[in-house]
Amino acid sequence: MQAAGPTTLAPPRANRASAGSLPVRAGVLRVLGALGLLGVLAALVAIELEAAAAPTPYVPSDTNGWPAWLAGPLRGAISTHLTPDRFQLLIAVMSAGYLIALASARWLGVRALAAAVLLAHVAVLLGPPLLSQDVFGYLSFARLGALHGLDPYTHIPAEAPKDPTFGFIGWPLAHSPYGPLFTLASYATAPLGLAAGLWSFKALAAVCSLLAIWFTARATERNGGSAASAVALLGLNPVLLVLAVGGAHNDMLLLALAAAALLLSAGAAARPRAAAVALAAGVGVKLTAGLLLPFLVLGARGWRERWRIAVAGALGLAAVAVIGVIGFGPHVLGFLGAIGEQQEMVATHSVPAETARLFGLSGTPGWWRGLWGATFLIVLAFALWRTARGADWRIAGGWTTLALLLGTAWLLPWYAVWVLPLAAVGNDRRLRWAAILFCAYAMLIHLPFANPVLSPGASRVVPRAAVSSTGKGLELAGLEVLRHVHLDLRW
Repeated sequence: MQAAGPTTLAPPRANRASAGSLPVRAGVLRVLGALGLLGVLAALVAIELEAAAAPTPYVPSDTNGWPAWLAGPLRGAISTHLTPDRFQLLIAVMSAGYLIALASARWLGVRALAAAVLLAHVAVLLGPPLLSQDVFGYLSFARLGALHGLDPYTHIPAEAPKDPTFGFIGWPLAHSPYGPLFTLASYATAPLGLAAGLWSFKALAAVCSLLAIWFTARATERNGGSAASAVALLGLNPVLLVLAVGGAHNDMLLLALAAAALLLSAGAAARPRAAAVALAAGVGVKLTAGLLLPFLVLGARGWRERWRIAVAGALGLAAVAVIGVIGFGPHVLGFLGAIGEQQEMVATHSVPAETARLFGLSGTPGWWRGLWGATFLIVLAFALWRTARGADWRIAGGWTTLALLLGTAWLLPWYAVWVLPLAAVGNDRRLRWAAILFCAYAMLIHLPFANPVLSPGASRVVPRAAVSSTGKGLELAGLEVLRHVHLDLRW
């Protein structure tokens, strides 16, 4: 009778426990993830409000005054201003929230993460430019060409000292290191004036950042990864929000084009030739985009397809060159000289500079920088070889980009975002953690508690207003261009 009737067998005790624990675990992770999102947003909003409240070193452009158009719409919303200790605390809260949200991303879902990312970008957009004067450099170069008739590849901002941007720029003696597409497009901001031009670049950085996040999430999903994790990895990253978007850097335009290339080359309906054109357009913004082109070419199957992608990339570069020649004539490659000038300088907290101090070297000798450069070239050659033999070109390109960031003596902290889309789309856990750790270092150099470890004992920060000539070089804006060159990136 027992065998003939329906029998309900109780699941083993272990299975009952695991089945019951799954919803509990998911609920706990959702709550933790929500708290992480709240921590990121609350800390970011506090940074923007306090930065807009009063002059602060975290808005370096305030050295020429504190006009209402610079502080932005958040000016006067609160009375608390951003001090180093407050900034350190808020970044710690934001970083902790970021890691929690990243760990809980799959349980939070794309919609919740996307909403948080959108709110974060709105907060950053409303605040003043943070931790960099580069956006005024973009405006200055644009006004040189559009209003003063001076080619920014052959002339410098100091040749137009009466321009309203001059009091806000940090590099009055530098030529434009940006590609011809970006430089020509920036001319459109010149008639807008200083205030409208600034906020146009801030809006451009925010929009390009959102596009990069969306492209990266779609590409990650097409490659079988988690779109939610990609949104969290890139969209909630403190370096991206505070340094890159917060500083209105054109690196966000570069990131959007690179992410577009990742999307175009992903999944069954991949269009790698269109991806090559997108990377070529990226070269028209910053030369760095060209690093990924050979990886995209070698990542294709078969030499015929590789040849087609290479031709598409070459045609894209040719189109960029033609536009550049129309705009700048024989000086179209002038930005390469400016990049060469940058590579003669050493950022105080670049890895070559930090390791040189660690080993007791005097300054950052040329041979030491050459050693790091040679290491990068070795990594590049090995990664290309691996890609040609079938390795994922996104992962290989990600490790090579990270090697470039580690090896360059001219490291600016917001460059760390370059590797994030590759780390997300490549679905390589080691690359993701390496990218997160490098971003942590990029933020660490701005925090006071790191001073005893990262501050060089003999470094000297020159007041921004001091511009003097010596027999060996120049000193300006915290930059030493003497026998060895150092730029203090902390504030």
